[in-house]
Amino acid sequence: MKIILETDRLLIREFVEDDAEAFFLFNSDPEVMRYTGEPPSTSVDLVKSQIRDYPDYRLHGYGRWAVVYKPDRRVVGFNGLKFLEDLQEVDLGYRLRSDYWRRGIATESSMAVLRYGFEDLGLKRIIGLVLPENLASIRVLEKIGMRFDGMIDFCGDRAQRWVVESP
Repeated sequence: MKIILETDRLLIREFVEDDAEAFFLFNSDPEVMRYTGEPPSTSVDLVKSQIRDYPDYRLHGYGRWAVVYKPDRRVVGFNGLKFLEDLQEVDLGYRLRSDYWRRGIATESSMAVLRYGFEDLGLKRIIGLVLPENLASIRVLEKIGMRFDGMIDFCGDRAQRWVVESP
């Protein structure tokens, strides 16, 4: 497995098929999925095939990466970048197991991913899309230096667009 980033508490790496159960755990939790605009995952086998067939690492050199909480050596969510074809933008996205919320993991991993996007990938701009009622996620976007850039319709939802430019 390819490690992309490391912080004091986190390893951020590409997903592998062996991560399917951990991914299923957070991606099937209705509380975690509440503001994602996506349906919860329905089976570990489906998640395994989604990991196996995930094209973003190969196509773009980045994607949504596994977040491993080093003290537990456990995959607790994902964080990463995704090229949104419809918008022609690169989106920062994250999702964590609910029992790991309020530990600063989303902020810590997002800061590392933004730095990687700008310094290693040479991106000029990264956006974050969030439903207006997802106040915790909005706080993360504020903490990592993104600014509100208006409302957009995306995948059938009315979302806030947040943006940060390369320093």
